Amino acid sequence: MTPSPYPVIRLKPKAQARAIRHGAPWVYDNELVTDRRTKKIVPGSIALLEDAERNPLALVAVNPNSRIMCRVLERDCGKVIDGDWLRDRLAHALALRERLYEAPFYRLVHAEADGLPGVVIDRFGDTAVIQPNAAWAELLLDPMAEALVQVTGVNTVLKNAAGRARGLEGLDADNTVLVGQAPGAPLAVPMNGAIYMADLMGGQKTGLFFDQRPNHAFAARLSKGARVLDVFSHVGGFSLAALAGGADSALAVDGSAAALDLAIQGARQAGVEARFATRKGDAFEVLGQLAEEGAQFDVVICDPPAFAPSKKALEAGLRAYERVARMAAPLVAEGGYLGLCSCSHAADLARFRGASVRGIGRAGRDAQMIHTGFAGPDHPLHPQLAESGYLKALFFRL
Repeated sequence: MTPSPYPVIRLKPKAQARAIRHGAPWVYDNELVTDRRTKKIVPGSIALLEDAERNPLALVAVNPNSRIMCRVLERDCGKVIDGDWLRDRLAHALALRERLYEAPFYRLVHAEADGLPGVVIDRFGDTAVIQPNAAWAELLLDPMAEALVQVTGVNTVLKNAAGRARGLEGLDADNTVLVGQAPGAPLAVPMNGAIYMADLMGGQKTGLFFDQRPNHAFAARLSKGARVLDVFSHVGGFSLAALAGGADSALAVDGSAAALDLAIQGARQAGVEARFATRKGDAFEVLGQLAEEGAQFDVVICDPPAFAPSKKALEAGLRAYERVARMAAPLVAEGGYLGLCSCSHAADLARFRGASVRGIGRAGRDAQMIHTGFAGPDHPLHPQLAESGYLKALFFRL
């Protein structure tokens, strides 16, 4: 066998090499032999991972400064991680999205599940936004952007450095333009019959959340002729979809004036501005105010940020999800619908459902659970990485 051009890093004798052979994508620092040589490997370098008997397992990206010290890139140890390899991975990801969606608005790369660990790429027509949340992707950012242009034909590539994981990898927080020119205005994104305005340079994450697309569509089916309340609305995710589905009215609540302004622009573009209203404020405070006002809605959706982004935050996060359900349930008219969402990977479906059901019960409401939703298929799950299946959406009839 031809010697590998990459440095070698080795598992400890008791580490589970079988898990890597079966597709596990991460290797933690306590599973590896870490001597002075391995600790000096430049973060983001590619290495050959071997088991304790020196049998090759995979090509991995190494970051000695991270708890996840190795991320599996390629199980064929004879491959070279270069521009051709990146083009192959991107073409494989693109083929799935082109089969799923008629218009080029989707998550193109969903990290480990698309074989590019730590990398998120969202596509907005001729513009793509890369979040390189791992050191190896930062080192290969220029060839990755070049491959992205070659494979997809986009003419603008932006780097978004807002990912929380970048800090854990020791990476900067600088947004930059990699190819082309930064958009001078928010981009209009059609989805589920609605139009969303995405601020790719100054908005949250990459500018828009594609993951909720199927849950927006389900909520829209419930919303025909309905009064809709969309709490933690961002740029109007559920409310604009509901209006496109025939809702009589929709109220979007968010703490960000900039996000609500984008929601108003989206409503205007879609011609539904007359049925759309916004309310800026802390979501819990607004829920309390609406209850005091005696407000009632036929459909209430709450899509908060990650209350439990880590295991340490789990218990506090579950209490927050229970509080959302308890405060939202009284606002739902008899026979109406309540949608509750979580994007916290630390709060699995069973725990999130338990917190939501407790909150509804504490509000004195009886409920039928009618649907459980997840992220769309452009956010595929890695079957051996629970974190890739972070999004949950529960719909109840009260």
